[in-house]
Order: sequence, then structure tokens, then C-alpha cells
Amino acid sequence: MSEIKLNLIDSQQILHGTIHGSIGDACVAALSTEPETISELEAALVRYLKPLDGRSAIMWLQTDTSIDERPWDAGIVVIDLAARIVASESTYSQPGPEGQVHYHNGEHSTDVPVIYRLSNDWLFLDSIEEYELTRHERRQKRASSETFDARAILYGRPLLEFLVSELIVLSNSSRGEEDPSDALIKEISAIHARWLSIPRADLGNQSPRDVMLARQDFIDFDLHTRSIQWSLQREGPPCLPIDSFAYRFAGFGTHEWVIYYDLVRHLLWSALPSVRQRVQKHPSVCRDGAADELAACVDASDLSSRQSSSFELEETITLLTDIKTVWLEEPNHELDNRIPALIIDNERRRLPEAMLGREMVIDEDCPVCRMMGNDAELGLEVGFWGLDGAHMDDDFAFSSFRTREEWEADRRQWKEFNDAFNRKWEERQQRLARGEVLEPDPYFDPPDLDNLFRSGEQPDSDHPAS
Repeated sequence: MSEIKLNLIDSQQILHGTIHGSIGDACVAALSTEPETISELEAALVRYLKPLDGRSAIMWLQTDTSIDERPWDAGIVVIDLAARIVASESTYSQPGPEGQVHYHNGEHSTDVPVIYRLSNDWLFLDSIEEYELTRHERRQKRASSETFDARAILYGRPLLEFLVSELIVLSNSSRGEEDPSDALIKEISAIHARWLSIPRADLGNQSPRDVMLARQDFIDFDLHTRSIQWSLQREGPPCLPIDSFAYRFAGFGTHEWVIYYDLVRHLLWSALPSVRQRVQKHPSVCRDGAADELAACVDASDLSSRQSSSFELEETITLLTDIKTVWLEEPNHELDNRIPALIIDNERRRLPEAMLGREMVIDEDCPVCRMMGNDAELGLEVGFWGLDGAHMDDDFAFSSFRTREEWEADRRQWKEFNDAFNRKWEERQQRLARGEVLEPDPYFDPPDLDNLFRSGEQPDSDHPAS
């Protein structure tokens, strides 16, 4: 018993028919691309099922005005994209929000596992009757929720106006040295943290960091599984179409989170001299809380001065817009000469950042690095490049933790680890100073990898360096 009755539903149509159960499982896995329409689901299936002669795996399904609730052979599966429900009564399998399917090359199933994980707004039911009872409410709830792309706010005029207004206040409160002193660096970091942390009405009363971190784990996991698939198949997996719902309203992964940090920090330092120059032309001290216009920094009775300062505000906004565009669209040496905008776009399309063979050689004296680089040049290995935000300021606002409590718990854990390491290291040094002969410790005495590889031995798998 391997066939099922499959029902696919979106807001516009219903398709159903009998089909092999493995195709039903692949359809569930394809939901990781967050399709809103059956056509988007069909496009996502090529991640798992290679079309044979250009024919879709679900081309045999028929259009109808209602679902077909009659089970076939192994049972029945309903996938409702509009309600985000998967209902299954099947003896073939019990698909869930995460798992794996084996890639089908168009002729037969292979031994290449393709891992998937769905976003947490999918509901899985083991009853078609329960599906019938819940689908209308979930459809209405999803239809009433507003979907928008926050990037227009996070990258647009709201961001630039906030940065300029904060720099105005900073310039009026401290007109000292132009050099990036420790105090000034802290002030710039604080402005950046405020932008990320303050809830905004135009973001649904969420803060920018809340919006950017909401789907980070999901996006990162999908990119990770795409990297695994690429490594096993030796070819890049299909990307999301740029006109798809998932691309247009994509969440933010770690790559965009880190690049956005660098962009905002670059804009702050780039705008500071210009804002200072303009504030010096209008020396009146800003009113407390003035946040929207440079005109608020001058005497309200001086109309010509207000008009001039407002004009200079627009000049500053235009300047920052140009700086932002150039920074995003030109190769960046801090990113290994990659283009920031393309890194963001690749993440939105769920395309991992592959590396050339020689890019994988971090240290020419490292035998492992040389081996990986050589294998990549021969097409035997694929390497991937990524960002982790290690250079970001050590503050909750710039972390990837959702709550301050989680961040503080992590800091305590790291402190305990470092304290234990330092204590063990100090004890070890004291024993060595006393002339004691110590047993080799793989953590403090790493093996000579060059000698190991020349001798043909394998490194200890428990050692961090291996």
C-alpha cells in the first residue's frame, strides 16, 4: 500500500488525485519554502523530485471545487496552503513539521537525504474531520493578518531620519574632538542599540530587532540544509523565485542581520561629520526629545533659518541614501570582496554562499586546509562561506537572543566556562613549574597534524582541531 489520495488547496483552487505516498511526503517537505499558491509549491518540489522530461510530479492532479475525502490505498493527505494545515490519515507515512525525504532523480529514489523544517505557523493534524472543523477559522485569521516587507522601514527613510535626529542630539551635547574616542564610540553604539530596540508603530509595535530575529533560526536552518544537499549532490539546489511570496516577504537570516549591523554602523560614522557641520551652522541647542527634523534645532520664530535647516536635513538624508546604496552594491573587502546586497539577496533566495577551492585555504601551512582546497578544485568538495557576527558589540541589542534573560544566562554560562578553563590552565602551569610529568591532555596538547598526515594516521576525532 503506497498510494494516497492527495488534496492540495490554496486560496484560489483545489487539486486532488491518487499519487504515490512519497510525492505526498515531498509536498510536505516543499512547504519549507513557504508557498502561498499551488504553483509555488510545484516549483519548490524540484528540490526533492527532479522533473522527468519537464513533467511536474503533481501534473496528474485534477481541479475541483471541493476536496475529495475518500481515502485511497494507503490513505489520504490534505495540504491547505491558505490555512497552513497538513491533515493526514495514512499508513504510508506520518509527515511532520521536520524530517527528511530522499531525493528522486526523475528515474528513481536516491540515497541522498534532504532535510527539511517548516516554519512554526503550520498545524499538523491526524484527522480529516478535525481539519474540516478548523480550516475556516485559520483561513480567516491568516487572511486578516497584515503581511508587509519591513525592509522599506529598516533600510528606508525611517532609518535615516532616526539616525540623523540622534546624531543632531549627540552633536549638540558634545562638540569636542572629532576623533573616535572611547566615549564617542559608546555613544554611536548606544544610538545603534536604540534604533534596534525601540518598538515602532510602522512595524506593528515591534522593535527592528524583534522583526529581524523572528525567523532567523528558520532561515538559517533552511540555508544549512541546502548546503548539505549541495555537498551531497555536487550541484546547487534550486532557489526561490524572486516573485514568490517567500522571497518578497522573506524573513531575516544571520547573514542579513550581520550585514545590517555593519551598514547601520557605517551610516552613523559617515553621517556624523555632515550633521556636526550643519549643527554648527544652527547653534541653538536641540529641544529635549526633538527627533524628526533638523529645523527643531533652531529658533521657531526664524522662518528663514527653519527653511534652511529643513533643506539641509533633506541634503543629509540624500547623502546617506547615496552612501547606503554605494556600500550595499560595491564589493566589500571586509566580506572577502563579496557584494553585501548580493549576500542579502542570496539569503532571501535560500542560496548558500559557496566558496572557490582556493578560498577554502585559510592557512597554506595547514594540511587539512590544503586538502580541502585541492578537493574543491577537483570538484570533490564544496565549501561554504558565512557570517557569525563575532565582531558585533557585546550588548543584548546586537545579540541574536530574543530576550534579555536568555542573553544574560548565556553570558553567565560563558563566564563559568572561562573561569573553569583559566583555573585548569593555572593548575597545569603550577604543576609544570614544580617539574611534574603530566599526562598528555588533548585539549592543551594538540597533535602535530602535519606529522599525522604524513604518517597516514588519523587525528583523534574527539580533539577540537580535527
